[in-house]
Amino acid sequence: MLNEKKERVIMGIDPGTAVMGYGVILEKGNKTELISLGVVKMTHLDDPFLKLQRIFEKTVVLLDQYKPDVLAIEAPFYGKNIQVLLKLGRAQGTAIAAALSRNISVTEYSPRKIKQSITGSGNATKEQVAAMLQRLLNFKETPEFLDATDGLAVAVCHSFQKITTGGKSKTYSGWESFVSDNKTKVKGLAVKGKK
Repeated sequence: MLNEKKERVIMGIDPGTAVMGYGVILEKGNKTELISLGVVKMTHLDDPFLKLQRIFEKTVVLLDQYKPDVLAIEAPFYGKNIQVLLKLGRAQGTAIAAALSRNISVTEYSPRKIKQSITGSGNATKEQVAAMLQRLLNFKETPEFLDATDGLAVAVCHSFQKITTGGKSKTYSGWESFVSDNKTKVKGLAVKGKK
């Protein structure tokens, strides 16, 4: 009996209150294909609540159009300006609410984790991430905004997060179960016994 390879559509979102980037990929076994990438612009809106409404509505439209199996989203990063962090958190929460309204599971990744998984460096620039994505997914078009490739990077990051052993995916319920299955990989660490 042949093993049927599962296909999975992953949507990635880089939330923002001026520009929200998104990318959609199709995962077929070990291959990943670009479906779409783009941006939702909100620079013409002054009212912060209208921006959130646009994020919600456009995210729902994208979810209905591409029907992803999962939404991967970039977590807001802490900067010096707490107001910026609050705005990004609201934008992220609104996109998450849109996914949940369509019963789509959500996974969050830090900006550093996304850059690390795409380029090998958590300190990569947006341009380096975009260039690596062009090589990985074999597309030549340069998006108008790097927010589009940032959204795509979140989707690809999620695709890379599979732990495989012998061709089969394995998930662990915690550190203890991982260590007990991987004693040769984890040396010098003792797992605390249950009391």
